[in-house]
Amino acid sequence: MKTRYIDLIEQTFDFPQREFGFDKDTLTWNGLPLMDIIKKHGTPLRIMYLPKIGEKVDLARGYFATAFKEHGYQGTYDYFYCTKSNQFSYVIREVLKKGVSLETSSAYDVDIIEQLMASGEMPRNAIILCNGYKDERYIRNIGRLANSGVNVVPIIDNMNELWALDGVIEGPCDIGIRIAAEEAPKFEFYTSRLGIGYKDIIPFYIRNVGKQRKFRLKLMHFFINTGISDSAYYWNELTKCVNVYCDLKKLCPTLDTLDIGGGLPIDNRLDRHFDVEYMIGEIVGRIKDICDENDVDEPNLYSEFGSYTVGDSGATIFSILNQKKQNEKERWNMIDGSFMTTLPDSWAINRRFIMLPINNWQDEYERVFLGGMTCDSDDYYNSEQHVNAIYMPRYREDRPQYLGFFNTGAYQDTLGGYGGIQHCLIPKPKYVLIDRLPDGTLTDRVFSEIQSSGQMLGLLGYTKMEEPALQNRER
Repeated sequence: MKTRYIDLIEQTFDFPQREFGFDKDTLTWNGLPLMDIIKKHGTPLRIMYLPKIGEKVDLARGYFATAFKEHGYQGTYDYFYCTKSNQFSYVIREVLKKGVSLETSSAYDVDIIEQLMASGEMPRNAIILCNGYKDERYIRNIGRLANSGVNVVPIIDNMNELWALDGVIEGPCDIGIRIAAEEAPKFEFYTSRLGIGYKDIIPFYIRNVGKQRKFRLKLMHFFINTGISDSAYYWNELTKCVNVYCDLKKLCPTLDTLDIGGGLPIDNRLDRHFDVEYMIGEIVGRIKDICDENDVDEPNLYSEFGSYTVGDSGATIFSILNQKKQNEKERWNMIDGSFMTTLPDSWAINRRFIMLPINNWQDEYERVFLGGMTCDSDDYYNSEQHVNAIYMPRYREDRPQYLGFFNTGAYQDTLGGYGGIQHCLIPKPKYVLIDRLPDGTLTDRVFSEIQSSGQMLGLLGYTKMEEPALQNRER
């Protein structure tokens, strides 16, 4: 009878696969020797594998190039990275190496742009898309950027923004308009709070945008909350958007670009992989078909891929501290960290990541629950995407057990409040960046150590205690 953990995985999935493999019966990820990294840096640990970022950019660009060729698409394609997915400097620098432009979401994003341009890391002729709801501070920063000669394109989220931008921008400026898409039926509201409704866009252009000379309408922005998916809902919303684009294009000759937004999925399970190449081909083909039906030139395409760009580059690794048997059936493996603070999407929106043990694959498996260290009842992880359960190698006190959550590179650090006060004062894990030299040699450097009590007490207003971060001991 096959009762080992490796038997369970091999019977359930086609494994090894893609970025996962084995080295001496321990898990590898993107060719990284995870056990060696754990021995060097301890746990809890956040890893960012930087080469993956550029790899994803190249893949998407290749898929669009293929789709354009297959469909005879006459427009151009530009890849933008939405900074909100992960605003850390090492991510931004990786995307800039690929000549990717940036999309901002708030006032302080503009400060990042200005610093990158001042340092020469970002060319001043780059196109900057400014999305999101714009308060006075954001409007002011956009004006400063535009007046300095930067090619900034504010995307109008509501009608009042046009007049606010008119008050701070001195010269001619391209703008975009965001469509307020209708939400999926499962949502509590019918129309997105972001953007301008379908029926209001053309009247808004005729009465306002088309009558002034400072702003030139260049693009229309489309995005739905569920992201890009091969569903009737997505195709229906895309079709409506492109038809509105065609109607507006007939009135506005300067309109030449459709921003299809972000939302390109990343894998969160081992038994199903999203076919990115197919989806991009379908999107390009449908846009061209609708434009042909309306006798309108197909638009240039922008995308703002965030999670797709950076999600696959991140991994979060924990140790199992102990196992608690609360009754005859429930076994709780307690991790040396917190799901609520380190992987906040796992409890806030019930998001599931790829979860695999790092070692002990030859041991028997058992069903467990994973518990975080906080005293909050919501700090747990109890299922995977493909099955309503968690299976791990059987817990034994005489040897360590490590487990990893993969594709955690987007949103988790900023949503969890990186470097701030964490729930129950559970510290943020050590942060390690891993790169690969041209000859294939792996390098690693510590981006930040695990939070110390002194740092937290200082933020709380107590006397700052200068003490080294606690280092986990190997068990």
